[in-house]
Amino acid sequence: MFICTVRANTLKFFAIIAVSLAALCAIILAIPEYEPVTTKAVAAEAEKYTYDKIKTVDDVAGFLAQFGWEVDGTPLEEVEIRIPDEFDKVMNSYNELQKKQGLDLAKYRGKTVKRYTFRVTNYPDYSGDVMANVIVYKKKVIGGDLCSADVTGFICGFEGVDKAK
Repeated sequence: MFICTVRANTLKFFAIIAVSLAALCAIILAIPEYEPVTTKAVAAEAEKYTYDKIKTVDDVAGFLAQFGWEVDGTPLEEVEIRIPDEFDKVMNSYNELQKKQGLDLAKYRGKTVKRYTFRVTNYPDYSGDVMANVIVYKKKVIGGDLCSADVTGFICGFEGVDKAK
């Protein structure tokens, strides 16, 4: 024969645990998913450019032409890359650059994307090589940059260093 006794203190303890778990679940469900808010200026700026319908290399070159950049017809590199699941310090910094131009790579964590790299032929007031990187996922530009190939160079959004300031 097995006898189990339950005291009132034990019942109160489990009741408090159950209520606490229910309250925690309600709080978690009530918190909205974080979506960074872009400023009206960034949103208005992004509206004048088309970021979708990227199917070919020529479409990528046309995308860059919207910003006034002329590129060599053939990309220097066309590779598939994977956006990391967890962003480190460098990736967070790069994503901040993307957010300034109205894009956000955080939405594409863990996805395999295509990166096109072109040499920009008309970058003003710079004598070194300038590269344009365009990151495309499902026929849509989701990120990218202009950067110099020099060690002491620069990296900026699609509008360039002077325009981004």
